[in-house]
Amino acid sequence: MQTHTTEASRTDPHRDLLAYRDEFPILSRKTFLNTCSLGAVSRRSMAGVQEFLELWAEMGASAWYELWVGKLAELRAAYGRVIGATPDRIALTPNISVAVTGVASALDHSTRKKIVMSDLDFPTVGHQFLAKGTQGVRAEIIRSPDRVTVPLELFDAAIDEETALVVTSHVYFTSGAIQDIKALARIAHERGALILVDAYQGTGQVPIDVVDAGVDFYTSGSLKWLLGGPGSAFLYVSPGVGQMEPTIAGWWGMSNQFDFNISSLQWRQEATRYEMGTPAMAAVYAALGGLSIIEEIGVERIRERDIALTEDLIARAQAAGFTTRTAPTPEQRTPIVLLEFEDPRPAVAALAQRGIIVDSRPGLVRISPYFYNTIEENEVVIEALKSL
Repeated sequence: MQTHTTEASRTDPHRDLLAYRDEFPILSRKTFLNTCSLGAVSRRSMAGVQEFLELWAEMGASAWYELWVGKLAELRAAYGRVIGATPDRIALTPNISVAVTGVASALDHSTRKKIVMSDLDFPTVGHQFLAKGTQGVRAEIIRSPDRVTVPLELFDAAIDEETALVVTSHVYFTSGAIQDIKALARIAHERGALILVDAYQGTGQVPIDVVDAGVDFYTSGSLKWLLGGPGSAFLYVSPGVGQMEPTIAGWWGMSNQFDFNISSLQWRQEATRYEMGTPAMAAVYAALGGLSIIEEIGVERIRERDIALTEDLIARAQAAGFTTRTAPTPEQRTPIVLLEFEDPRPAVAALAQRGIIVDSRPGLVRISPYFYNTIEENEVVIEALKSL
């Protein structure tokens, strides 16, 4: 679905970013407002995957040593630049679940058995530590009073001398609210606990300097706002916890990887000790394509654009009579806008029939514009919902 130029687009302060629309084929056919679930694929990512296939066909296994190991280093560096970290502090993983599993395996629960999280965090976090209940690990889940945010004082009350790890989101997938992870890190460290941040809904659209934030671990991936699709994620490991040893291991995490010695366990000194098996190179090429666009625009600029789109969408939704579930201020909000519906699935399906792509969560229609979307597309989706 092409979006025609209107007065709104002509006066759009970020209209230069609309030049990127041609980079994403889906935008010419659909009103795509679902980056929160899966970022639109770019021509760069498609070209990258095609390059990988051609190299595979031409070079075979020699591509590993001559090119692909270098591409892995390139990806670590690109992820690091987006979050303010050096490449040696970045480990590549296929998804966040594997990253969290690696950290969980490295924790010492001899004296600290409690893990603190919230009920707004993604289920994989809870599942990871609930599954360790037979090992004496206890997950304490803080309940959000409004289903939007979790006040810092609730974390403050929950984190104590028994807490091994605070694991929570930078941006809640359930509300789009941004957490103050720097304040959370300070509270955790005052009690002797570590902090792991799930940033899947933040990286690429919310500026972050992980060193300044003081977090111990920070994990994210390319599926959503980094526009690289599934299969590529990363784990930042701060220098202060860099020598912790996981109790799950793979040959890519070994400093003597190419000795092929089954009886030797020699961890890498870098964060790559958390890497496991052979990487999926097609996903690496796709991820690099998406990251090149994010770096080209800059996360600060993307954030400016997203605030404008988000505030416009919320205003239109509320004017149309919809109840929104969002953080209280623009500074706390991201372009994850939730509208309350008793049963959202028929509405999402009806919109899809009209070429409008959004998503649902229990009791909610979830709309997530990104820098490549337009003010007109906000209007399109709200008018369509009104007509259902």
